[in-house]
Amino acid sequence: MPLDDASERLAGIRDRIARAARLAQREPQSVALVAVSKMHDADAIRPLIDAGQRVFGENRVQEAQGKWPALRDEAPGLELHLVGQLQSNKAGEAVALFDAIHSVDRPSLVTALARAMDHDGRRPACFVQVNIGAEDQKGGCAVDALPELLSQARAADLPLAGLMCVPPLELEPAPYFALLAKIARDHGLDGLSMGMSGDFETAVTIGATHVRIGTALFGAHA
Repeated sequence: MPLDDASERLAGIRDRIARAARLAQREPQSVALVAVSKMHDADAIRPLIDAGQRVFGENRVQEAQGKWPALRDEAPGLELHLVGQLQSNKAGEAVALFDAIHSVDRPSLVTALARAMDHDGRRPACFVQVNIGAEDQKGGCAVDALPELLSQARAADLPLAGLMCVPPLELEPAPYFALLAKIARDHGLDGLSMGMSGDFETAVTIGATHVRIGTALFGAHA
């Protein structure tokens, strides 16, 4: 993707975030744009870095390990977020590489992350993923199991940033975003990782603090 295209797409997304934020009487800078670069190589990512994007998201630890150390050497100050599912046996690698993890969803992962953080001395921000639509095929903690998981995360001293969700694909997302926002408030959490390329403006009007944008920035996968 040429730099001009990257700059244009990035400016367009930032404008849409700003408009949605103002609609909700929020400051546009209160919303972090996470550019989801999964399945895109370093050559596809560099133009967005050159255009000024600083926060990126990846789905898999192994894929991120293959491209981000070199990219970070080229452009210090980048932030890397894990937005996909995380296996407990990869917790150490995730803690070493990522600045935030958006998919904490079970007690065994809480334990593994806490152990890795103590070992590494790094403390990436953690979002607990909620299976907001109670979908069997999706990751995330069940809504009724969330209080217990949050208690375990706090007892393990995980740096809790907030909650994350992916609403059901074919349904209007606003009620699910509103439910996640209410649950977060009820538990004293400020961060809301919600909203992707097709619904991020709705998410921003409902309080998203982090939107995860892939296709709208990088284009559809071939």
